[in-house]
Amino acid sequence: MRIHQTLWNAAKFRQFFDFGNREIANWFPGHMAKGLRQMKASLKNVDYHIPFSGRNPLFQESLDIKPHLLVLNKMDLADLSEKQAILKQLKREGVGNVLFADCLTQRDENIKKVVPVVTELIESSPRFHRTENIEYCLLVIGIPNVGKSSFVNALRRMHIKKGKASKVGGEPGITKAVLSKIQVCERPLIYLLDTPGVLPPKIESLETGMKLSLCGTILDHLVGEDVIADYLLYTLNKHEQLSYVDKYELGEPCDDIQHVLKKIAVKLGKTQRVKAITGVGDITITVPNYSAAAYDFIRVFRKGELGRVMLD
Repeated sequence: MRIHQTLWNAAKFRQFFDFGNREIANWFPGHMAKGLRQMKASLKNVDYHIPFSGRNPLFQESLDIKPHLLVLNKMDLADLSEKQAILKQLKREGVGNVLFADCLTQRDENIKKVVPVVTELIESSPRFHRTENIEYCLLVIGIPNVGKSSFVNALRRMHIKKGKASKVGGEPGITKAVLSKIQVCERPLIYLLDTPGVLPPKIESLETGMKLSLCGTILDHLVGEDVIADYLLYTLNKHEQLSYVDKYELGEPCDDIQHVLKKIAVKLGKTQRVKAITGVGDITITVPNYSAAAYDFIRVFRKGELGRVMLD
């Protein structure tokens, strides 16, 4: 990688990403609006909120009437060198109860802290008409694809040794409605309500939208795999995360997404046969499958195999 660093110092990579005339669709389908209505309707039966990373201002406006714990999931993919800076910023914003977690790890020590923390906070807060209820009911809210269902399953696995209660997947939109109460602990008796991920009806900027799409929060086809792959390349180069060079045997860093995708396609054997019209008739030729290459490039990044990047 030393030679890559030398090349990096000499290279003229993009300092800004050109969005051109691109527009990111307002990804607020019917199930999101319905889910938000269901969350509001559930508030009278809820003691506590557990919002996830990538917070939606709609939650602040519509649901901010309970104490809450902010869970920053997928810490295995995060740059933890910025952890203290993140906590300080959140504290300035008035968020003091924060946990970093990796809900897919079988024995995440931070997941063990959830029940004691929420129990203490609920017991120290007024429960109004729920004072006589012996069980606690928590609402799990957040934007799409941040691991809300995995969080529910992790708590069940840890405290009552049960399997999955919420369906999980590697793309946004798996949970489409507020589910019925799911027990995750016996002592104290705690139930969670899993909810669909909800984005703001209008994403504030193209830059924010691209960061969300890079994390898999917006369905790839709404943005375009080629656009996401190009923004990923720009981001990796900007943060000097050049492990993609070795991963795909490129030889040196590159700022041309078409060249990178061609190399990836050739290395992985991702090709497709297409018809070409010539002066003597139609012929079939084999060309690199750029879409398949873009998909692999994005997938590998989301698995954390191309380095950790803080999308500030």
